[in-house]
Amino acid sequence: MPDSQRSELIRALPYARRYARALTGSQSRGDLLVAESLRALAIRPTDRLPARLSLYRAISEKAASLADGDVPHSLSLLQRQLLLLTTLEDVPVERAADVLDLQPETAAIEIASAHEALRSSAQTSILIVEDEPIIAMDIEDIVARCGHTIAGVAHTQAEAVTLAKSTKPGLILADINLGEGGDGMAAVAEIMQSMDVPVIFVTAYPECLLTGNTVEPSFVITKPFEPLALAIATYQATTGGVPTP
Repeated sequence: MPDSQRSELIRALPYARRYARALTGSQSRGDLLVAESLRALAIRPTDRLPARLSLYRAISEKAASLADGDVPHSLSLLQRQLLLLTTLEDVPVERAADVLDLQPETAAIEIASAHEALRSSAQTSILIVEDEPIIAMDIEDIVARCGHTIAGVAHTQAEAVTLAKSTKPGLILADINLGEGGDGMAAVAEIMQSMDVPVIFVTAYPECLLTGNTVEPSFVITKPFEPLALAIATYQATTGGVPTP
């Protein structure tokens, strides 16, 4: 593999990890998918796509080969891939179509159908963990517009733990840095000692979080985020992802 291509793949790794983890619903399964995809790219020439998109393609192909035993979803695997690529990874529809070997018109139709399915999908109660009051209010509005209910809003690590125990949310949406109020990941770690609940973390610097070196989130949204990004991440977090052997 040429050094230039290797360098491009290294730069793409944090985003590939985010995509694979969201697709599988697990840090370990997602990182395994990325590792297998990198091995596949190492033994075959990359296509006309840039390195980042080639890696998305390899991950998508590998995920599709593992999906035969997947549980039923209101969204197909293809639709979930398209939504994750276009919302979470901010890939233009035309390029997402290239990644998945689709015509742009077909991709657009699938995305429109997925939007309709998302509107009718099961809603849940969300605990918001955010130290900035104005940002917390904005997130509340986005969550409500997605059809979810607000279990509570915590501004500190201690508040998050207390609210989680009292409200039993269906999902936690947590900022990483709570300023003087503590640490969002530490709060979630404490909460998870007494309950099993899906978590989505939000951060302005996802590439710093997705290194693969420590225990890290399966679901990460870049801050600020759009309502659709929250909708698809919530769907993936609450329904699970693609299984691996």
